[in-house]
Amino acid sequence: MKQIILGTAGHIDHGKTSLIKAVTGTDTDRLKEEKERGITIELGFASMDLPGGQHIGVVDVPGHEKFVKNMVAGATGIDLVAMVIAADEGVMPQTREHMEICTLLGIQHGLVVLTKTDLVDEEWLELVKDDIEGFVKGTFLESSPMIPVSSVTGEGIQQFIDALDELSAQMSSRSSSGLFRLPADRVFTMKGFGTVITGTLASGSVKIGDSVMIYPSGITSKVRGIQVHNQSVERADAGMRTAINFQGLEKASINRGEVVSTPKALKPSYMVDVSLHYLNSNKKSIKNRTRVRFHTGTSEILGNLILLDRDELQPNEDTMAQIRLDTPVAVVKDDRYVIRSYSPVRTIGGGEILNPIPPKHKRYRNEIIEGLNRLTEMAPEDVIAFHVDASGHSGVTFSDLCLMTNLSEKKLDNILKDLLSKQILLLVDKEIRIFIHKNSFDLLIHDTREILSTYHRNNLLKEGMSKEELRSKLPGPLNTRLLTLVLNAMIKEKDAVQTEDMVRLASHSISLGRDQQDIKQTIIETYRESGLEPPFFRDLGKRLNLDPDRAKDMLNLLINEGVIIKTKDDLYFHVESVDALKKKVVHFFETHEEMATPQFKEMAGVSRKFLIPLIEYFDTTNFTIRVGDMRKLRKK
Repeated sequence: MKQIILGTAGHIDHGKTSLIKAVTGTDTDRLKEEKERGITIELGFASMDLPGGQHIGVVDVPGHEKFVKNMVAGATGIDLVAMVIAADEGVMPQTREHMEICTLLGIQHGLVVLTKTDLVDEEWLELVKDDIEGFVKGTFLESSPMIPVSSVTGEGIQQFIDALDELSAQMSSRSSSGLFRLPADRVFTMKGFGTVITGTLASGSVKIGDSVMIYPSGITSKVRGIQVHNQSVERADAGMRTAINFQGLEKASINRGEVVSTPKALKPSYMVDVSLHYLNSNKKSIKNRTRVRFHTGTSEILGNLILLDRDELQPNEDTMAQIRLDTPVAVVKDDRYVIRSYSPVRTIGGGEILNPIPPKHKRYRNEIIEGLNRLTEMAPEDVIAFHVDASGHSGVTFSDLCLMTNLSEKKLDNILKDLLSKQILLLVDKEIRIFIHKNSFDLLIHDTREILSTYHRNNLLKEGMSKEELRSKLPGPLNTRLLTLVLNAMIKEKDAVQTEDMVRLASHSISLGRDQQDIKQTIIETYRESGLEPPFFRDLGKRLNLDPDRAKDMLNLLINEGVIIKTKDDLYFHVESVDALKKKVVHFFETHEEMATPQFKEMAGVSRKFLIPLIEYFDTTNFTIRVGDMRKLRKK
């Protein structure tokens, strides 16, 4: 059976609650204050069976201007609206504001109910009908039925029910696929059950035993029981008025406006990108950074309206904007929202969420403005490509794309596979499923090439650049796996060469000038002649009057070429001297199982200053192994 929610709308004291009582038998004013004051303050709920067998839920909203925020919370999730207008008063201020709110929230089905007909004569009734026809012209209610009723005499009540039955039969059912989300509109404690949250199930489904998370707080719980229209059920689907009893959840830990959903599925954000229609009923323009009240789902959050392409927005104009909020909100693409002015409070505009988790935008950025303008018309694959491209080298995760596209996981997965096969996107991390656009990947290759080229020009004697230094020069933070992909792509194209942790351009080679050749030869000869008693390199540099940085680069070059061997304490040896000592050690172990330090000293013929660095070098290069105070040969 289809899940349909009927909601009331209209000015205070126009008979919304009396109408619902007349058709359902339920008085939706449950609070003591509501009874005493004779007005609806909070949301009221009922249900009814239509003649055709359709069961519908009913949400009765307050009409007083002070409680419009409660009305907006109740209007979320409505499929069908009954715009209630009293025959004795006609169209009033909240009638108009409620109509604007219903339009901004995307409600497309409804009817007009002309109440209190017992208080007026036929002539007056016809005048009011004419006025209402002018009021609904150009709105979603323009061609809808107008039913005159009296909740006192019962006149027209059956016609109202029949009209609901006919409209309900024409409406399509909601899909229960997609992400489970329940915006909370009531939170209370029931004796013997604990904390209960009610709301209209916005999408997906939920069943007893499911794990859930409350957003944006992040509190987790389990579904203990579910009721739909006061009947216990095992499962609830999208469009149902649902009450859920949670295991171990304190009432004080959740408030109206929060959203119940699957753990880790939503992502609270302090910013949302939106399409905005600024209502024609506004008396003046709205300026950039205006303080607003942001309503979505059942929440009301204060924030600032950021106009991305202008300084002021005129009445009846549309634009793309970013709303920066005081507290985070958990929404998905295509969610509807309403904004109201900070003070005095009235509805001023609204529209759709374009990106629920955007970065902070700079104003007047053409690529952002144009991209957001196209989002409402783009095919799903283009929406995905746009967001991934806009994310730069950071990329976008699969879970974030679910929110940014409002697609089912299966459909999103299929589109991503297609984009990967066309090489429009690349998969950077298979575990977290991070995607990057080919444009960003190509830009990283270009930047890497430029960084290495500059490095080679400034470091002529160095073979290459360390991977970690390269990573620090690229725009960060940069995913390690992404850098590996970039380097592998460059290596595959024979554009770069990698040796252990060193990277260089394939075109780079060390070319020494005549003076550098002389310095190189002098260093080599000095270390060859000094044997196993070389000078400290800092002393050699001073003696030869070498620039410290250039001298160090030359030394590293000789180390990379294998001519000079580095030990510790700024001591370096010519490879021929070390190899000659190695042969003596191997010869020694032909007749001995182990060697003491004094024996090694006698073999090397050097003082302790040179002895210790040499014997430790043999240990660290796995030539010898230390066992207690003795050494053994590792390699035969």
